[in-house]
Amino acid sequence: MKVEIHSDVLCPWCYIGKRRLTAALETVADRHAVELVWRSYELSPEQSRTPGPTAAEAMTEWWGDQAAARVAHIRSLGAAEGLELNLELARPVNTFDAHRLSHFAARRGLGGQMMERLLRAYHTEGLNVADPDVLRRLGGETGLDTGEVGAMLAGDDHAGDVRADRRRAAERGITGVPSLVIDGGPPVAGVQPPADLRRLLELALTASSGRA
Repeated sequence: MKVEIHSDVLCPWCYIGKRRLTAALETVADRHAVELVWRSYELSPEQSRTPGPTAAEAMTEWWGDQAAARVAHIRSLGAAEGLELNLELARPVNTFDAHRLSHFAARRGLGGQMMERLLRAYHTEGLNVADPDVLRRLGGETGLDTGEVGAMLAGDDHAGDVRADRRRAAERGITGVPSLVIDGGPPVAGVQPPADLRRLLELALTASSGRA
């Protein structure tokens, strides 16, 4: 059974959702029958590759007086999942190359590990995930050959994969992330509690085994 996760590195809810999905899968009896596929979704495709204001500062522009409470809420939910979400360090940038790197890693069986490292780099460490030197280092830390990562980033490999994911999300009516598509079904919110995600997965696994 295939579970597709539409997500973006810039999204703190995607980091929370990833942890919750991992927790849900750990309690699913037939979890080895689940194939996870990470789908690229660019929240800000026009964003510069040069870091600007922090995520917390951007949220202040969006939400005004409510920003501090919302930032604290996101940090609290992240902490409950064992995550350190440093919105005062994270600076939004263009994530196109980060998504290309994720596809590159997925072809080598390291898609989930690469996404985890990118999310931690951005949300916890405040790194510029549009910087090719940073991406090359993160790829190496994930188990990829840094020379191959550098060559990929210098060209346009996997650019078509990122754009294809963008079209796929539009066709599915996805306008926010994280969104899950379970075994080709309609998209569902990917930041649900682990118990709810487990229920969805087990229902889909039961239906999938019935079709086999």
